[in-house]
Amino acid sequence: MMGTLRTPREKWVEQGLRALASGGVDAVRVDVLAKALGVTRGGFYGYFAGRDALLAEMLDAWEREATDDVLDRIEQEGGEIADKARLAGRLTFSDRLLPIDLAVRDWARRDHDVAERLRRVDNKRMQLLREAIGTFCADPQEVEARALLAFCGAIGSHFLAADHPGQTRAEVIARAGDIILNRPPAGPPA
Repeated sequence: MMGTLRTPREKWVEQGLRALASGGVDAVRVDVLAKALGVTRGGFYGYFAGRDALLAEMLDAWEREATDDVLDRIEQEGGEIADKARLAGRLTFSDRLLPIDLAVRDWARRDHDVAERLRRVDNKRMQLLREAIGTFCADPQEVEARALLAFCGAIGSHFLAADHPGQTRAEVIARAGDIILNRPPAGPPA
């Protein structure tokens, strides 16, 4: 007699992250995940004691992907520290990670433990910015201010609905990055 194939644990975590990204933490419900996976709820309890255990593993997966995997990738790519910081930003705010990151930020507003996890992730991200900016700026207060501006720009640009006459959002963000990272603009201002 053949054993029943179980839906792998990682699929539950991944489906949970998709639900989180699209609908927030309240959308992460076992019955909804099971339906999306095309399985029954029973398999869920073979891996997880309950929803809270799944949420904790989802946060573990997000943190690993958002920090460790990003840091590993930028080390593999090599290059100047400012280029590493830019790559980290592109990876962190990719089509995959951005919706999860924004959902975690929203969740952290209501959950102290999630807020602490987010603080740990953001501190790792800020440290990379400090290191990049510290290569050309010796004033620790200015390094911190520039790192904060860079990070706030990266996150805040996703909430800003303003137009940028004569420029695309990407052009404005790139120019802001050049200013913060003290690199001269690519060409003369229009």
